[in-house]
Amino acid sequence: MISMTDLHTNPLFHRLRSAERILVAGAGGGFDVYAGLPIALSLRHQGKEVHLANLTFSATEGLPLDAWLAPDVAVIGPDTAPHQTYFPERSLARWLATHGYPDTVHALSRVGVQPLRAAYRALIERYDIDAVVLVDGGTDILMRGDESGLGTPEEDMTSVAAVHGIEGPERLVVSVGFGVDAYHGVSHGLVLENIAALETDGAYLGAFSVSRATREGALFLDAVAHAQATTPDHPSIVNGSIAAAVRGGFGDVQFTARTRGSELFINPLMSICFVFELEGIARRCLYLDRIEHTHLIRQVSSEIAAFRDEVVRQRPPRRIPH
Repeated sequence: MISMTDLHTNPLFHRLRSAERILVAGAGGGFDVYAGLPIALSLRHQGKEVHLANLTFSATEGLPLDAWLAPDVAVIGPDTAPHQTYFPERSLARWLATHGYPDTVHALSRVGVQPLRAAYRALIERYDIDAVVLVDGGTDILMRGDESGLGTPEEDMTSVAAVHGIEGPERLVVSVGFGVDAYHGVSHGLVLENIAALETDGAYLGAFSVSRATREGALFLDAVAHAQATTPDHPSIVNGSIAAAVRGGFGDVQFTARTRGSELFINPLMSICFVFELEGIARRCLYLDRIEHTHLIRQVSSEIAAFRDEVVRQRPPRRIPH
């Protein structure tokens, strides 16, 4: 039976109303944790204890032993690895510190399902977490596996599989940045079809927009601008696109040299947070069982590629009428 709430109640925060200690984690690596920042800040403003984590692309191998909470979980603060130029988790920790928020961001190693699950378990046990919110900057976390293009699913689905195997906490998925994955071959017509199927299953919990008229929306814009200024050689295209949409940008809004030569389509749909039960996402993924026993991210890539080779008929791109 589908759980009911009132129309005026935000479904995400309604589901988290009884949670006291919440982990908001970037599922896909890079700057994904920034996409979860409006949610994390709103929960903190409600008096919740919120912890941040991110599947990291940063070079954490050389961090001192006392930086590690557990294998594959590093505790990152404003002063961590000061000479590294690319370190999204540290960039966020510095922004949090300047705004008076707790300034720890946990970096999760880019590994396979089994060690990543152990890392999540360590975080959940250390902080007595009762809810986990995985956030994807983009929509490839919603791909089943038989679509014509999957985007870059390895990190997202490793995160989903890792958390799916942990019983106890409430487990939710948020996808924000509708449209940004078109440049990675994702058909957003198929994204909408997948969301409809999740709705049929009772796993789609609705959506809401990040607005710059809210305190959290304004802070998100400030955090993204700070990240772009402190990581000028590799700014986040995803969060830059979301931020441009939150500011009201439309069309080919260029904000980094990384997209020079590409025509962007910034639009209001990019600021919408689509919310799902993680169980529903996991149940609909056609290859999740294949990556269950992986230890390395390259094994995840190999298993997905092997599955794709066996798909008799890929679902072709679905055009959105215009």
